[in-house]
Amino acid sequence: MAISLGQFALALDGTALPERNRIGGKAWSVARMQSFGLPVPPAVVITTDACRAYLEAGRFPDGLEADLDAAIAWLEQAAGRKLGDGAQPLLVSVRSGAAISMPGMMDTVLNLGINDATEQALAAESGDARFARDTHRRFLELYAAIVLKATLPSEDDAEPAAIRAAIEAQGLAVPATPREQLHGAVEAVFASWNSRRAKRYRKHHDIPDSLGTAVTVQAMVFGNLDDASGTGVLFSRNPLSGDPAPYGEYLHRAQGEDVVSGKFTPQPLSALEHAHPALHAELMDAAAKLEVENGDVQDIEFTVQQGKLYLLQSRSAKRAPQAAVRFAVDMVEEGRIEADTAIARVSAEQVRSLLKPRLADGAGDATEVLARGEIACQGVGVGVVVTDSDEAERRHAAGEAVVLARATTSPEDVHGMIAAVAVVTEQGGSTSHAAVVGRALGVPCLVGCGDASVTALAGRTVTVDANAGVVYGSALPVETPREEDDPRLARLTAWAAERAPLRVVGEQDPQAANAHDLDHVEGAEDPAQLPGLLAGHACVRGGAVESDAGVAAALAAGVETIVARHPLPVLLAAIQAGRAAS
Repeated sequence: MAISLGQFALALDGTALPERNRIGGKAWSVARMQSFGLPVPPAVVITTDACRAYLEAGRFPDGLEADLDAAIAWLEQAAGRKLGDGAQPLLVSVRSGAAISMPGMMDTVLNLGINDATEQALAAESGDARFARDTHRRFLELYAAIVLKATLPSEDDAEPAAIRAAIEAQGLAVPATPREQLHGAVEAVFASWNSRRAKRYRKHHDIPDSLGTAVTVQAMVFGNLDDASGTGVLFSRNPLSGDPAPYGEYLHRAQGEDVVSGKFTPQPLSALEHAHPALHAELMDAAAKLEVENGDVQDIEFTVQQGKLYLLQSRSAKRAPQAAVRFAVDMVEEGRIEADTAIARVSAEQVRSLLKPRLADGAGDATEVLARGEIACQGVGVGVVVTDSDEAERRHAAGEAVVLARATTSPEDVHGMIAAVAVVTEQGGSTSHAAVVGRALGVPCLVGCGDASVTALAGRTVTVDANAGVVYGSALPVETPREEDDPRLARLTAWAAERAPLRVVGEQDPQAANAHDLDHVEGAEDPAQLPGLLAGHACVRGGAVESDAGVAAALAAGVETIVARHPLPVLLAAIQAGRAAS
């Protein structure tokens, strides 16, 4: 059992691994990394029990404030620092973390505990007043935006006094004491669980609303401290292509928010290898260990402070569809996982995106190139450019294909990304919000296209070729891939066919001629109407039967065979529906 600090708080020290549903994915990964002896800053967790109690009562449950005090006292002892006081002040990060990873959905506050007095102490300790001032500015900006919901002008060198004045001009204020700051941050994390963007993400990914989020409070390490410091993200394998080589980015003299926000374009990991070869080797060893121990490709957040490596989080990596297929098949061949696990890690939606039309050879040779960007998620999308996520959602609902173009995306754009056939941004790199969420959704995505490069295209019909990193100035001809042309898709198809609760055949199969064709049945394009339309038919095709909902309806109606243009996604949907039904 982890160290209990009360009804709602636990200390994380690596001696035990509490239940993931109780402490959330972030805290669980911290405890697991600690158990392997990896370098992790001290941390405590406020459990999902507290979140559920808060959401039910609309306030902190009785006992939570005392538990937070106990948690900070433990953290102060573990770090050898004191929150908001002393010559060596403790600053903390406050991060949300549900049991199921939700990239970009929850809000994070860094550098909590700093004020005018602790800024001076931090400056004296580090010998760098600029670092202390930068850290103070970062905290105020994050706290204002996340906790207070204040709107601040974008000024990278704003003074703390000016930021506070801008906040106070809106009738708001940053609490004077670190304890009050912490309470506000924890409450903001709890409240964000029911924000519109979080609800939409959970609905899209079938994540239960009842889970709640935990809150991890962790001692800060500073990637913005000096020239021997920085921050980055590492994937133990390439989440775009599935290549087994580690992949990631590093941002010199920066904090983690700088990487994921997309406001800065980081360097490849080779920059870290060049500057700190021994540290880079330590990071690679940690990544390999975490992949083996967790049995899946890992997404690792890390910080370097004065030449020392700290790991902040490790989780199963979100992956582009092509990478998902390669990871699954390769790890079976490597003896890491069984075929059943491989099938469970590739969704029908991911395979459908791989089998979507792609540009025909030479289609773009004589076509105007409007923009180029870094590939974040492969695929091709053809549609009208829109620059507003609400507009993208509205036009998609009306049946129009849209390409979402933004300077950079934030969690407020998730609904527009879901609606779009492709996403393009002007800023950011391969670990920015747009890239991470684009991969999770399987939406073709380009990032870092350059200032004013894509938002100026509003209203134009374009082709986003996220296989080549190009935006073309017209709708181009495309071609459709087949499972049998890809050895890994063929392997998955064979495994899925052995395990699916119904048979799926291609359109050229002799049985297709005798299938009940739903394309000629009124209402069959609506999955909700399929249960009544499928009754009594052993073999069917057409309509909405190849959708996930259609496959589930066919299975429930006793259909034995589905004729499909692409069998693999239907097989995977049938396996998933069979599991859900059982």
